[in-house]
Amino acid sequence: MAKSILIKPVVSEKAELLSEKRTQYTFVVTKTANKIEIRKAVEERYGVSVDRVNTVVVPGKTKNRSTKSGIIRGRVAAFKKAVVTLTEGETIDLYNEI
Repeated sequence: MAKSILIKPVVSEKAELLSEKRTQYTFVVTKTANKIEIRKAVEERYGVSVDRVNTVVVPGKTKNRSTKSGIIRGRVAAFKKAVVTLTEGETIDLYNEI
């Protein structure tokens, strides 16, 4: 169940800063998942207790690329992002899984 809801952790400067300072971890999740399902999936997969879950749907963006044959217009798909706050003293080692 946890595998189907949690797609991948977000590795960016902002996500790293949140995990270091506030024990908040960011994941890309399926668009149909709600906060309760995300909470259960994180608790089941990483063995931690979750305090709060915030979600945001990141809209798709239009991208243009110049080639020899002309300009190619495309679209990047929209996705749902979840910021999970853990209880005090809990941590997740995301790099141990790699």
